[in-house]
Amino acid sequence: MTIVEALILGIVQGITEFLPISSSGHLVLGETLLGLKVEELKSFDVVVHLGSLMAIFVYFRRDIWGLLKSFFGIFVGKFDKSDPFLKLILFILIGTIPAVVVGFTLEDQIDAFFRSPERVALCMIVVGIVFVVSELRRKKLITEGLNWWKAIIIGIAQAAALIPGVSRSGSTIAAGLFSGMKREAAARFSFLLGMPAIFGAGLLTATKIPESGGLSVNYLPLLIGFASSFVFGLISVSFLMRFLKRHTLMVFALYLISLGLFVLSFNFM
Repeated sequence: MTIVEALILGIVQGITEFLPISSSGHLVLGETLLGLKVEELKSFDVVVHLGSLMAIFVYFRRDIWGLLKSFFGIFVGKFDKSDPFLKLILFILIGTIPAVVVGFTLEDQIDAFFRSPERVALCMIVVGIVFVVSELRRKKLITEGLNWWKAIIIGIAQAAALIPGVSRSGSTIAAGLFSGMKREAAARFSFLLGMPAIFGAGLLTATKIPESGGLSVNYLPLLIGFASSFVFGLISVSFLMRFLKRHTLMVFALYLISLGLFVLSFNFM
């Protein structure tokens, strides 16, 4: 992998990790378009995902600081049942369970079956349709706040995002809309919920790198990929949080359906 290829893929990862259009799907398509061997780039995928994780830490630093204070406050006797961050910790834990179960039991099978341009394209089309349905349903039901059953629903949607082509942020935001949450609230919880999921998925993949012969990418491209993923991830999450205050997911639905149809027509011609 060259430095230019690492830069391109890092930018793709940073932008698509937060926009609801599937970072894993775009990485597969990007790596295929550049003529790279997708199955040999596990180490690079781990590094660029960690760059995206760092972008979440920076953008949501106030929320993360509140979560940390509430968590450690439990051990020093500062336990307050009305603390919103304490409740948020509980909801994040509940929402993380489905992804952990699916990741540890089916991750290899899912990756082997869906990691191809055609299947990624099909998943993108399905997700685009889900966006349309979720926006139509949202107009009929809007409720305030987050509770344990909403956390479970969003957590199941996050587990589905282990499939390449299924956007993690998109699926969880759509699940939030299905359960009656406002877009901004659904997006905030989606990204906070994504922290342990992204870290856990990266750690799980990293443990398998030695089995595949070690690092398949040199250190400089890895560094470039990490840095570009972080910078463009920060730009992307900032943009999306502002965008969702006034706009729907319809534009992303149109993009996913169009891209999916284009990839399918290109591959089957």
